[in-house]
Amino acid sequence: MDNQKEQELASAPIGTLFARLAVPAVTAQIINVLYNLVDRMYIGHIPAIGAAALTGAVILMISAFAALVSMGGAPRASRAMGKGQHDIAEQILGSCAFTLPVISLFLTALMLFWGRDILLLFGASPDTSVYALKYLNVYCLGTIFVQLSLGLNAFITAQGYAVTSMLTVFIGAALNIILDPVFIYLLHMDVKGAALATILSQGISSCWVVGFLRSSRSIVKLRKQNFCFRARLLLPCIALGTSPCLMQITENLAAISFNVTLLKYAGDLAVGAVTILSGIMNFTMLLLTGLTQGAQPILSYNLGAGNGERVRKAFRLLLASWVAGPVCIWCICIFAPDSVAAVFADDSTLISYTAWALQIYMSMSMIFGIQVACQYSFVALGNAPAAIFLSIYRKILLLIPLIFLLPNFFADKALGIFLAEPIADTLAVCTTSVMFFVNFRKLLNSMDFCKKGTT
Repeated sequence: MDNQKEQELASAPIGTLFARLAVPAVTAQIINVLYNLVDRMYIGHIPAIGAAALTGAVILMISAFAALVSMGGAPRASRAMGKGQHDIAEQILGSCAFTLPVISLFLTALMLFWGRDILLLFGASPDTSVYALKYLNVYCLGTIFVQLSLGLNAFITAQGYAVTSMLTVFIGAALNIILDPVFIYLLHMDVKGAALATILSQGISSCWVVGFLRSSRSIVKLRKQNFCFRARLLLPCIALGTSPCLMQITENLAAISFNVTLLKYAGDLAVGAVTILSGIMNFTMLLLTGLTQGAQPILSYNLGAGNGERVRKAFRLLLASWVAGPVCIWCICIFAPDSVAAVFADDSTLISYTAWALQIYMSMSMIFGIQVACQYSFVALGNAPAAIFLSIYRKILLLIPLIFLLPNFFADKALGIFLAEPIADTLAVCTTSVMFFVNFRKLLNSMDFCKKGTT
C-alpha cells in the first residue's frame, strides 16, 4: 500500500478525510448547477425560440445512464482496492469504460429516431418540440463524451482524488460558458450552437478524465487490455448502479406527475410554484450527493479492507452531515418562505403562493437526509437489492401514487398534492432507516467476527 491516497483511505482521521473528499465533491455539484443555469440562460435568451428549446428533463435522463455503470462500478473498484486486488479493480474500470460507449450509441440512435416522441412525452408541444429537437439532434451526437466524462469521473473520486474529479466538472462548465455565446451569437447557430458548445466541452472533459486514468498518478489505471466486456464483473456493477440511475429517472417522473395534477386542479400558478419547489429540493439533493461522493471511497475501501470500525465511523459522520444540511435548508424554508420564493420569482402573486406551498412541501425535509444517506450507503456497501428497492419505493410506490390519490380527499386539491411530498418522505425514512440499520449491524458484526477469526 505504497500509494499516499490508499494510505489516507486506510488510516487518515475519518473527519479530516471526509472533509477533504466532500468539500470538492459538493463544490463540483454547485459548479454543475451554476453551469446549467448559465447554459439555460443563454438558450432562454435566444430570440423567439429560446424558452421552447430547453430540454433539461431529457438531458437528465441521458446522464442518468452514466450512473447505471459508474455509480455501481466505482464502489466495487474501491472495495477491490481495499482488498489489495488492484488487477480486479482495473478490470472493473475497463469493463465499465467499454460499456459506456455502447450505452451512448444506443442513446444516440434512440434520440435520432424517436427524439420528437420523447420530447412530447416530457411535455413539449408539437410547436416547441421543433426547436427542442434541433438542440437534441446535435447534443445526442456527443452523448459518448457525456457518458465518458460523467461515468469515468466517478472512478477518479473512488480513488480519493476529489479535487481532480472536481476539476473535470469545472473544465466542462468553464468551456461551455465560454463557447455558448461564441456559437449562439457570434456564429448565429442558435440552439444548435448551444448544443455544439456542450458536447465540445464534454469532449474536452472526457479527454481529461481518460488522460488521468491512464497516467501514473492513477491508482487504478485504464489499460487497453482491460477495455472489454466481462459479464461477471460488469453485471454486479450494473445491478448496483441501477439504484442511483433510477433515482435520477424517477425525479423526472415525479416532476411530470406534479405538473399534470397541479395543472388540472390548480392551474398555471401552482405549476410555476412546484417548479420552484422542485428546484429547491434538487439543490438539497445536489448537496447530499456531494457529501455521498465524499463518503463513498471511505466506506467502500474500508469495507473491502475488512475495517469495520472505520466503516462505522464514516457512516456516522455521513449521517450527521446529511441530517445537518437538510435541517438548515428546512429552517430557512419554514421560517422565511417569502424570502426563499422571492429569489426565484418577481411576481408577488407567485411569491405568495410559493411561500404557502413551500411550508407544506418542505415540512418533513429535515429528515430527508436520513433516507438518502442510508440509500446511497447501501450502494457504497454493495447491497444492490436493497438500494434498488428503496429507489423504487419512495418515488414509484409512494410519491407518484400519492400525488394522484390525495387530491380526492381534500377540498383544496392543491393542498393534497403538495402534501404528497412530506408524507412520502416520512414513510420512506421510517422504512429505509429500519432496513439499513438492521443490515448495517449484521454487516459490521460479520466483519468483526471475520477480523477476530484472523487474529
